[in-house]
Amino acid sequence: MKKTLTILVMLVAVLTAAAQMQDPVHVRSELKKISDTEAELLFSATIDAGWHVYSTGLGNDGPISATFHADKMEGAKTVGSLKFRGKELKVFDKMFDMELRYFEKAVTFVQKIQFTQPQYNIECYVEYGACNDQMCMPPSTIELKASGKAPVKVAEEPKAEADHGDGSSDPVSEGNGITVDHGDGSHDPVSEGNGITENRPHDPLWQPVVSELRTMSAGTDNLTDHSLLYILLMGFVGGLLAVLMPCIWPIIPMTVSFFLKRAKNDKGRGIRDALTYGISIIVIYLGLGLLVTAIFGSDTLNAMSTNAFFNIFLFLLLVVFALSFFGWFEIKLPDSWANKVDQKSDELSSKAAADSKLSTLNSQLSIFLMAFTLVLVSFSCTAPIIGLLLVETTTSGNWLAPAMGMLGFAIALALPFTLFALFPSWLKQAPKSGGWMNIIKVVLGFIELAFALKFFSVADLAYGWHLLDREVFLSLWIAIFTLLGLYLMGVFRFQSDVVEGEPQRPMPVVCIMGGLVSLAFAIYMVPGLWGAPCKAVSAFAPPISTQDFNLNTKTVEARFTDYEQGMAAAKAEGKPVLIDFTGFGCVNCRKMEAAVWTDPNVADLLEKKYVLISLYVDDKTPLAEPIEVTDAQGQTHTLRTVGAKWSYLQSQKFGANAQPYYVILNNEGHPLMGSRSYDEDINAYVDFLRQGLKRYAE
Repeated sequence: MKKTLTILVMLVAVLTAAAQMQDPVHVRSELKKISDTEAELLFSATIDAGWHVYSTGLGNDGPISATFHADKMEGAKTVGSLKFRGKELKVFDKMFDMELRYFEKAVTFVQKIQFTQPQYNIECYVEYGACNDQMCMPPSTIELKASGKAPVKVAEEPKAEADHGDGSSDPVSEGNGITVDHGDGSHDPVSEGNGITENRPHDPLWQPVVSELRTMSAGTDNLTDHSLLYILLMGFVGGLLAVLMPCIWPIIPMTVSFFLKRAKNDKGRGIRDALTYGISIIVIYLGLGLLVTAIFGSDTLNAMSTNAFFNIFLFLLLVVFALSFFGWFEIKLPDSWANKVDQKSDELSSKAAADSKLSTLNSQLSIFLMAFTLVLVSFSCTAPIIGLLLVETTTSGNWLAPAMGMLGFAIALALPFTLFALFPSWLKQAPKSGGWMNIIKVVLGFIELAFALKFFSVADLAYGWHLLDREVFLSLWIAIFTLLGLYLMGVFRFQSDVVEGEPQRPMPVVCIMGGLVSLAFAIYMVPGLWGAPCKAVSAFAPPISTQDFNLNTKTVEARFTDYEQGMAAAKAEGKPVLIDFTGFGCVNCRKMEAAVWTDPNVADLLEKKYVLISLYVDDKTPLAEPIEVTDAQGQTHTLRTVGAKWSYLQSQKFGANAQPYYVILNNEGHPLMGSRSYDEDINAYVDFLRQGLKRYAE
């Protein structure tokens, strides 16, 4: 058993490490002749769901634009600038204060060329940037090498030229014609020879630590496991709330009474029937969760979490559920469905009584159909809860989440039926049906209304509408929880709370205390309107960068942007190092800096206890000399810029290639903790930093 667990832990660690290396864009390139004198260089990209590739000409102050670069252009010259073919999306991004243009699903970048000599030899590439809602890739390239005979008709051109990507060119020096691109439109000629040195860093600080990070990940709580446990518990709580609904609670005594009558002379049969009933409920709801996964599939579930239109649909769905709980209308399945299932259950029970051979089988089937009848009859109460649960689990991106959520829900729902059937005397102590059930429904309605705003926020951020920036979101939550508090304290009632012929009674003490808690929570969020972190709602509210009025202007900046210099300073000062792999065009890096690093606890740790090194993987500063390196797959790459060097460091040493990416190192370059990526949970980030300090001191 121990050996099996060890293997499982190692497998999880391997999968976790593999997940660090992202490959969301799949590329190909080709030269396509379009006339006797011209051709097109086609750079095609297929983009995974949830990711996007930025368009051309975004400028130097935004994310990585798609740009064309030529290392060798013999016998041909570029005509015009880089074009694109695909559906370009436009969104105004407040973080960069500019309109961003990008592509989803697929795009083809096209550079037109003209042949100038009978023979051509071309080596070129398109550089592009790719991001999703949580991370960005370092600048990547689509390379193309082509050579051959040009058509008979060629344009007169004395020299080959190297294109800058903006339509202008410089003559290439004699020799092999390789140029070093600066990324700002200029090129330097390379000296004779190939101009590239075999200069792969061999310093101990550059040695790979992927296996160490993998081991540390295996020794800590896996995020996926934690999320699934959370979803299971969330489903269980939802099931307990469903039990207290007026569609289910009154059914419990009738169901238990039915089992007791069947087991009047056979106690063992009563226990068996009760367990069968509970298991049937679990099977039905678990089947529903698995059905959701089977219909949509894991890839689709991942895409749903970031799809704007799907999030708008979820927003509207939860609003409908909330209005249903408020008593405006009732969501019901056709009565005929429940009647037919109930009738079939009675038929099986009758056959079981008449035929002893089929007695056991028919009896179990009849109990299963009784459980299915419960599911149909209670739909008006359980649908909003199940809907909220499936919404949360579906958008989590984990393909097991819907099944785990439904499992927790079903266990909680089946528990009282089974326990009361096994211990019928407990029914005497259970509370009677009454108005308290409607209060629970209304409270859940307020909660669903609050959650609905979360999903509208996702769509708002994706399209840059700025309809639900952070202060607007917090204002609505303050209003919702203030109304909830006033309702629980009895200041106002809904129509569903009024029962004809019954006097208006004061709210119970429990409700009044809950109302005070809700009002206190609303007051807690008020400072957030001026930029306070409001950590309790940071996982739901839009990032603080969307807020127009923010008095919290504190910023944290890295002391070093060079790996070797920062490590040397840390060793001299006797401090651990926090490596921040980031990018000038990384939106989520800016979100982390604005929402997490500005927290006083985080800022204090970063500035006083750590040496912070920020390495920009899209830094276009040219290296003094190009570096030729060979990756773990045996492929050779040429590093031309500072950003390319840091990108290589991240992939070669840490086995990751997405930003933001944070890792804590000791003075010898070894990790002290598992790595972190985009996550605006401030408390978790503080714990991450404190644990790093503790490990450094050991």
